[in-house]
Amino acid sequence: MTDLQIAKKVKLKPITEIAKTFGIDPNIIDMYGKYKAKVPLSCINRNKAKQSNLILVSAISPTPAGEGKTTISIGLSEALNRLKKKTTVVLREPSLGPVFGIKGGATGGGYSQVLPLEDINLHFTGDFSGIEKAHNLLAAIIDNNIQSKTNSLGLDPRTITWKRVVDMNDRALRRIIVGLGGTSSGIPRETGFDITAASEIMAILCISKSLSDLKKRLGNIFIGYTFDKKPIYARNLKVAGAMATLLRHAIKPNLVQTIEGNPAIIHGGPFANIAQGTNSVIGTLMGMTYSEYTVTEAGFGFDLGAEKFFDIKCQSANISPKAVVLTTTIRALKYHGGADIKSLDIPNIDALRDGLPNLEKHLENIKLFGVTPIIAINRFKSDSKEEIELIKDFAKIKNIRCAVANVWAKGGRGAIKLAEHVIEVAEACKTKFKPLYQWNDNIETKIETIAQNIYGAEHVDYNSTAKRQLKQIKDLGLENLPICVAKTQKSLSDNPKLLGRPKDFIITVREIEIASGAGFLIPITGEIMRMPGLPAHPASEGIDISDSGEITGLF
Repeated sequence: MTDLQIAKKVKLKPITEIAKTFGIDPNIIDMYGKYKAKVPLSCINRNKAKQSNLILVSAISPTPAGEGKTTISIGLSEALNRLKKKTTVVLREPSLGPVFGIKGGATGGGYSQVLPLEDINLHFTGDFSGIEKAHNLLAAIIDNNIQSKTNSLGLDPRTITWKRVVDMNDRALRRIIVGLGGTSSGIPRETGFDITAASEIMAILCISKSLSDLKKRLGNIFIGYTFDKKPIYARNLKVAGAMATLLRHAIKPNLVQTIEGNPAIIHGGPFANIAQGTNSVIGTLMGMTYSEYTVTEAGFGFDLGAEKFFDIKCQSANISPKAVVLTTTIRALKYHGGADIKSLDIPNIDALRDGLPNLEKHLENIKLFGVTPIIAINRFKSDSKEEIELIKDFAKIKNIRCAVANVWAKGGRGAIKLAEHVIEVAEACKTKFKPLYQWNDNIETKIETIAQNIYGAEHVDYNSTAKRQLKQIKDLGLENLPICVAKTQKSLSDNPKLLGRPKDFIITVREIEIASGAGFLIPITGEIMRMPGLPAHPASEGIDISDSGEITGLF
């Protein structure tokens, strides 16, 4: 059966019952129908959260379809619950771009899913819409201020960095001209669209700890300069209050359920190749408040989402995971070992062996943070016994815990051994993670530390635009912010064609964006885009709805 067919056979529990299981009074949740709800921020208890064992799920460098971190996260949480460890899985919300593009939804798969699948993947509780509206309100206020004769701040349109956003892959919107049509239609200038998952508002929502923190961060968004070189922030436009008002519901975490009827928190959705790639701090703390174990994931490979999880999210929120589960697939290792992407279902020991250096590098990266890794082999039906044994032998030589996770086919039953490893590692962990760099290091040192230690680069080049922006950032007094590198997920390098474990390469920073509201700097490397495009045959071609409301083709 497809994921959707499996999901439709599940009898969902009322969300009020899930709230009771989670540990909160059903009378205080905001219900969005029978099976979804928002939980008020007042339910977070920092002291209780400190007692929870936080487990991070990451992955090796993926194939274009991803390696199943969400599926592993859900299956692991189900297994921990089966072992009588009260566990909540905390995930990101899906973006419509991938849903209608190439990757599909983000609710897991098979018998390791969060439900209701259709609702979560299609608009959900409207958080992305709220983020879009708040972002585009600021864009409208900026253009209105440029146009205004009585309320102008003297913004130089050439310096404005704020674009607009839409939750869709649409390459035609990357660069646009606004303000055409005469003097009553605004000031013509070049701008563009980013995808909503790359919005700084999304990043702010996911890093904020409270509504007041959210509002302060919204005010700190850097806009550009006046004609006399004075920096302008969103607070100067008196718009932060209105933006926060639009986000008053979006800031509350969403409560749903797993396919086995356990609570799940889903909140926020930044991409890891163009943003920080982790769910909200608020969502994580909510899960930790009510759980003995809290399982969360970070987008794409460890080099992207997980590095940012440690160096940005954990540092900011003062949290520390007890273990890292590294999602590994035989398909991806063969891909990084040189096998053609169309042949990944065919057993190929040689390609698998050649792909192992990619796995090895990610394991080394985890250890840089002083956290114990556990390999989770996300099993596909095409995996051969010999291929599985090769990875197990590799793990044994490296003295790394390893378990086959058959969670797509068996749900929590398929991850019992993995869960046992997690419990043993978490209970033995008595220390906090070690950050890769200190926030007060200079900008170049922070970027080079990530590039050389995590990616394996020889050194970093900065083009003329990036060099100019480095000086601008230092002049603004923002050099002590952490680094959120925008980089391709297809390679450890910034070149998507360099598979496996590339060496002796150069990372090229072509520009550096300022996300002063979110509290980090974004070096843009290679050809990475903050507005993806659709493939020649997008997933939307196979999605339909019947007269009775039955959705088909969503997966």
